[in-house]
Amino acid sequence: MVRDRGYALALVLISVGLIIAAAVPCAVLLRYSLHERWDFFGGFGLAFFAFTTLLLLRFCGLLWFGHLEHMHDAASRSEPDGARPPVTIIVPVYNEAMVIDASIRSLLELDYPHYEVLVVDDGSTDDTLARAQALVGIHARGEVRVLTQPNGGKAAALNHGIRAARYDFVLCMDGDSKLSRGALGRAMRHFADPAIGAVAGNVKVVNRRNLLARLQALEYIEGLNLARRAQSFFRAVHIIPGPMGVFRRRVLLEVGGYPSDTFAEDCDLTLAVLERGWRIAYEPDAVAWTEAPERLLDLVKQRYRWTRGILQAVRKRAWARHAPPALRFALATLVFEGLVWPIANLAALVVFAIVTMQHGVSLPLTLWWLQLTVLDVAAALFCVASEGEDLRLVPLALIHRVAFTTLVDVCKVGATIEEACKLEMNWGKLERAGRL
Repeated sequence: MVRDRGYALALVLISVGLIIAAAVPCAVLLRYSLHERWDFFGGFGLAFFAFTTLLLLRFCGLLWFGHLEHMHDAASRSEPDGARPPVTIIVPVYNEAMVIDASIRSLLELDYPHYEVLVVDDGSTDDTLARAQALVGIHARGEVRVLTQPNGGKAAALNHGIRAARYDFVLCMDGDSKLSRGALGRAMRHFADPAIGAVAGNVKVVNRRNLLARLQALEYIEGLNLARRAQSFFRAVHIIPGPMGVFRRRVLLEVGGYPSDTFAEDCDLTLAVLERGWRIAYEPDAVAWTEAPERLLDLVKQRYRWTRGILQAVRKRAWARHAPPALRFALATLVFEGLVWPIANLAALVVFAIVTMQHGVSLPLTLWWLQLTVLDVAAALFCVASEGEDLRLVPLALIHRVAFTTLVDVCKVGATIEEACKLEMNWGKLERAGRL
């Protein structure tokens, strides 16, 4: 109920913000065009107007379909959860000694009647395997099993677990993640629809200890989960996140499991599921907590890998014939969000800098920047309130666009150039601080 009240309040505020955001540039353009000063941005007036229009259309689309999904989800919460079949939880691990204990113990506290935890050690060189084996056995709601294999990568470890799973439903997660107590139960209710092949969880940042991590916390809430909520209205989520994805086991076997020929096996698998005609939902209450990079270099490496992996997954299906509409929509969206939108953001920033240097800080320029700021803050408030999150994240929106978004967009564009040139890149591994 608290979250619903927050959602309603945020919806009102975001509507006001959108009106302001749309009215300011239009009023400025009208005023200056009437005085025959269309070049008030030094000849870039049309470019500014086009960028603002694209920004509003993108954001309004995400908000509208996200709102429809929220209403649909709220209505379905009053219905019984239905059958709760047993589930195999697969945890692939490689050198996760600092977090593996907390991860497994959190799984043993899930509010779900029966499940097994299947840890797959991918040839760890630290004491990850020993720590996991110490928890092997039968517990209150299920059993902890541990498998080991020579180092073959995350995809190979997940596929090993899928083959060894005992149950018809499989939850795949990262070894450095922690699930909320009710996550599995909330996700499983979607499988009452036989067309649903998988459910994506809601990923949140657990280590909000410095500015970089808090900016990522806001990004996950506003940038990633808002998009998944909107996509879920069409039951066509584009990326099932690594920290939590629940599948029908037969769907995973049908698509051949996780692919290992891209840097983003999660995206690649999701597109394969859509390609087979299955639908994918998003569950906001199925929360998975994960560690975000706390150092700038680690963040850059992560985003390079994500971007190149997504482009590789898209390229595998770019010329597919007779692709389902959901897959075509996913491919178009991934290209837009991964390439077109970052370039548009960076181009707008460059134009802003050029105009400022040539003409100084003028009234139209100030109003345009104020409009973007109002929209950013309103968007942050909407997303934070709708998820019942920490309102202290909202002020970070004031620097999010200038600092964090610009950095991420530069990484995306750089990774795109490297992928186009087919430069080599190692998989790499994020060093964990054990914040779970």
